Amino acid sequence: MAPQKSVLLIDDSKFARLLVKAFISSNFAGWEINEAEDAAKALGMVAEKSYDYLLVDFNMPGMNGLELCEKLRAQFPDTVIALLTANIQKEIQNKAESIGVDFLAKPPTEEKICEYIASKEAGR
Repeated sequence: MAPQKSVLLIDDSKFARLLVKAFISSNFAGWEINEAEDAAKALGMVAEKSYDYLLVDFNMPGMNGLELCEKLRAQFPDTVIALLTANIQKEIQNKAESIGVDFLAKPPTEEKICEYIASKEAGR
């Protein structure tokens, strides 16, 4: 049996968090999935526990997702981090790539999220 992985979903939209959580839960049984509604809560959570995956929304109140990804990448160089956003400007994609963060366009679909995670798992 594969070891249990942990995921932190960071999005100010409760609906978006629940949707992505359902996608992951139904395809990766036994994984621990936690949620944070903003950058401040996420930073507190990662200070207490390490995660295998950090899925971060771009548009959030306070610190935006890209700024949060920069902080997270500096602290966790080996963690898989993905920026999820409907804002598909090339500048944002390039910045995410430059700091080693993957870019996933919203809206999230079960296929998109699960194929992304499966590809990362296959590479580990």
